[in-house]
Amino acid sequence: MATNNGYGQGTGGDSKSAGFKGDTSEGGKLKVVGKPFRKVDARSKCMGQTRFADDIVLPRMLYAKLLRSHEPHALIKSIDTSKAEAVPGVIAVITGQDLPIPYGILPVSQDEHPLCVDKVRFIGDPVAAVAAVDEDTAFEAMNLIEVVYERLQTITSIEEGVMIEEPRIHDYGDHGNVHKAVHLEFGDMEEGFREADLIREDVFFYEGNTHLPMEQHAAVAHFDADDKLTLWSSTQTPHYVHKALAKTLELPAAHVRVIATPNGGGFGGKSDPFNHEIVACKLSMLTKRPVKITLTREEVFYCHRGRHPVLMKIKTGVKRDGAITAMDFQSFLDGGAYGSYGVASTFYTGALQTVTYDVPRYRFRGLRAFTNKPPCGPKRGHGTPQPRFALEVQLDKIADELKLDPAEMRLKHLVEPYSVTANYLRVGSMGLGKCIEKVVEGSDWKNKFRRLPYGKGVGIACSSYICGAGLPIYWNNMPHSGVQLGLDRGGGVRVQCGSIDIGQGSDSILAYIVAEILGIDPFDIRVLTADTDLTPVDLGSYSSRVTLMTGNAAVQAAERARELLSKAVAEKLGVPQENLSFAERRVFDVENPEVGVTFAEAVVHAEQKFGTIATVGSYVPPRSPGKFKGAGVGPSPAYSYSAAVAEVDVDFETGFITVERVYIGHDIGQSINPLLVLGQVEGGVYMGLGEALMEEMVYRANRNVVHKFPSMLEYKSPTTLEMCDVITYLVEDADPNGPFGAKEVGQGPLLPVMPAVANAVFDAVGVRVDEVPITPEKVLAALRAKAQGKEPRFGPVDVPEVVWPDPLKVLTPAEGGDGREMPRVAVHS
Repeated sequence: MATNNGYGQGTGGDSKSAGFKGDTSEGGKLKVVGKPFRKVDARSKCMGQTRFADDIVLPRMLYAKLLRSHEPHALIKSIDTSKAEAVPGVIAVITGQDLPIPYGILPVSQDEHPLCVDKVRFIGDPVAAVAAVDEDTAFEAMNLIEVVYERLQTITSIEEGVMIEEPRIHDYGDHGNVHKAVHLEFGDMEEGFREADLIREDVFFYEGNTHLPMEQHAAVAHFDADDKLTLWSSTQTPHYVHKALAKTLELPAAHVRVIATPNGGGFGGKSDPFNHEIVACKLSMLTKRPVKITLTREEVFYCHRGRHPVLMKIKTGVKRDGAITAMDFQSFLDGGAYGSYGVASTFYTGALQTVTYDVPRYRFRGLRAFTNKPPCGPKRGHGTPQPRFALEVQLDKIADELKLDPAEMRLKHLVEPYSVTANYLRVGSMGLGKCIEKVVEGSDWKNKFRRLPYGKGVGIACSSYICGAGLPIYWNNMPHSGVQLGLDRGGGVRVQCGSIDIGQGSDSILAYIVAEILGIDPFDIRVLTADTDLTPVDLGSYSSRVTLMTGNAAVQAAERARELLSKAVAEKLGVPQENLSFAERRVFDVENPEVGVTFAEAVVHAEQKFGTIATVGSYVPPRSPGKFKGAGVGPSPAYSYSAAVAEVDVDFETGFITVERVYIGHDIGQSINPLLVLGQVEGGVYMGLGEALMEEMVYRANRNVVHKFPSMLEYKSPTTLEMCDVITYLVEDADPNGPFGAKEVGQGPLLPVMPAVANAVFDAVGVRVDEVPITPEKVLAALRAKAQGKEPRFGPVDVPEVVWPDPLKVLTPAEGGDGREMPRVAVHS
């Protein structure tokens, strides 16, 4: 048994509270404690405050804090909130009993509670909340809540999650502490390996890391006099937060409003609905006052949802020229304590290996285990940086063994554009070849590769990423994104959309697209976004989907508006409608440009003819050719491509790695705003350097699974001193599915950086570090092994023994398959 005398920080309350003397709440829900609030002297300002007859001044806004568990895995035996309730200035205290309905981002993983009801699953799991007149009072009261725990065995690693059946962290999942296990097979694997001249097996590990946005999580909730709830939150997915609030608070969806505030960085870390958002709303409902919660930096580490630690084993067969004949990929994910996006993450670790190089036969086996750590989820590149690291490093090893130039080998075996892969992903435009050629030429690759002095080296890697997921989280046939336009008589245009700008520039992209079609200046446009009451549904800023999906919806809405204006102006001017052009805030006859009207006049004419001018646009992605179970993860309207060459200096005495420069080519399809594109590419390189060299979410397994360094002081990420020079090449290979041919840039450029650095280290000092981060001690360990005549390598040697599910087999397109699974045959592997 363990007693919690006050660990944690965070949000606010609901069913037990301190109130005024003699005060009772509706239905007697809130408990009256009878303690007066602290008085304020005559110098106190009353702005934003309410003054009562007894001269007690009460701030209107309340502030909330979350009490978090200091146990990694335990039953909650009792919670005593009486001392917290007695603190002057405390308005409400709530526990998990007050919010019993579970939630989660995926419909198959509704496994979280706003406050733990009967069990905690990681250090930092919230168990109670306090709302008070100021943050200091809430913090003081929070530390007075006493929780009695009964400890349970902890699960600290992938291996333990696979091996330990009881106790289960959750009572759902495939079995024991295995959340999800999948087994997909495309084509005749045995035949593929028989055709190979070389078969290589390698094991890799990719350590987990976190998003580290500058802005911490924060939310303000207000339950107004009309019994309607408004939440302002730094979220990437207001639509899904709205859904979670309606469910957990049992409110009509029409009475819930979520406004996503401009994010100071997200990177996937604000894609889930979070407990602090729900708790703040519950406290506001109970107190009838606004409630604000701002998480500390330490708490953001507990929220996490960052990169999964992934152990991988890859077996690849190739011909002498490097052509792949078959690939067998296994991934083991440390999912942390909750489901989050984990099922999708598991599939993503096996989805995109086939969209860069031709892989005629492919098998994927993936497993996600629950552990008693903060839950993992989507971080920039969701589920794909880990397998991309493994694949690109193994290809480098294959090229070395076959005595081939790794750049030329890649260039020779690219997947064909406008083709369907073995696992039924439809590839559109494919500019990877041009990206490789650009970075090879720009880096002077042929004169540097294997020719630089000892300690200096170059490495190459490639990658691909989706431009939005082909299916929504909750499967339905509705649009993924909607845009509404309103045109006013003064020539202004209002663009309304549910997407949220998280720093990637999506608001400006909306303005540019609409302005381009209507022939006006982007500054004539007012963009209103991410308000579930005022804007049409957009599924969120994740999976690099906004430019393509929201952009296409904006194109449709703007073209519909242009059609209305064209009809009215053509009638007014007496010219054929097809002769009209929109440019420089005018609508004019292209054959006689002097004949025309201003854009504002065009709107007036259209309004006279049709009434108020407002149009809508929406976007639904094309259907995937895959029809098998599991085909929902991986399909996308388009894929972006990147190639990178890293140039490094390795100090063989200290193992310290300096990345001097990165040459990166990115297939953007079409740059709508080249400056924004360059910024996203360089940001991806920066984040990739952190993951390659230093960032890691690690825990003290021998000290109660406490986070090793949950602060920006100890969690190492690159500064300007570690940032290298970046030489960027934008390849514009327009994709027919993108608005004006545009594809994503927010996530793809990160992916090749880590393997390019790893391959460059090998070129520099002749040792392999088959895991990230590639730290100096790992380099030194590999150098010592090399000096002792051992394998010049640092990294994992094997993966856990697992009884996989029976394979779901699908004939490839080359074998005449139609995307449907074959009848299952029970053969355990």
